[in-house]
Amino acid sequence: MTRSDIGALVASMTREVADFPEPGVLFKDLTPLLADGRGLAAVTEALAEAAAGADLIAGLDARGFLLGAAVAITMGTGVLAVRKGGKLPPPVHCEEYALEYGTAKLELPADGIDLAGRSVFIVDDVLATGGTLMAATRLLQHCGAVVPGAAVVLELPELGGRAAVAPLQVTSLHTV
Repeated sequence: MTRSDIGALVASMTREVADFPEPGVLFKDLTPLLADGRGLAAVTEALAEAAAGADLIAGLDARGFLLGAAVAITMGTGVLAVRKGGKLPPPVHCEEYALEYGTAKLELPADGIDLAGRSVFIVDDVLATGGTLMAATRLLQHCGAVVPGAAVVLELPELGGRAAVAPLQVTSLHTV
């Protein structure tokens, strides 16, 4: 499937929800895409192509968990679940960041996973303001990982996320 075909598929299977999670936000819901076997397979293959050569995949809470796991299986690598704050038992590595509608934290376990020098590619569903992606990058680098890039299914360029995460290389499968 070509990149153009994948973009059209993503566009046709993205549900828009007005005023969620707060008034004025137009939420892009990829649930219909994830629930479709053909759509999920096409997106997974494209994301895996972008992540080629990585040692591990980091999926961002929560839809990035699904995508990251699928990509990791496709590539034969492991997957890291980069969690929202307060979801992991201590000790944790933590990074705080700003969202378009508030602040949040990302966490990884401080014990049991050695990321020193390992290539960890980030996978998520949407690139909006770039806050989550930059926080994940900083968190992984703090843990010793090398972050060669990231890939998202959907990019919202009007929110400036790509500029906010520069110089990180980001692949987006569809831009709206």
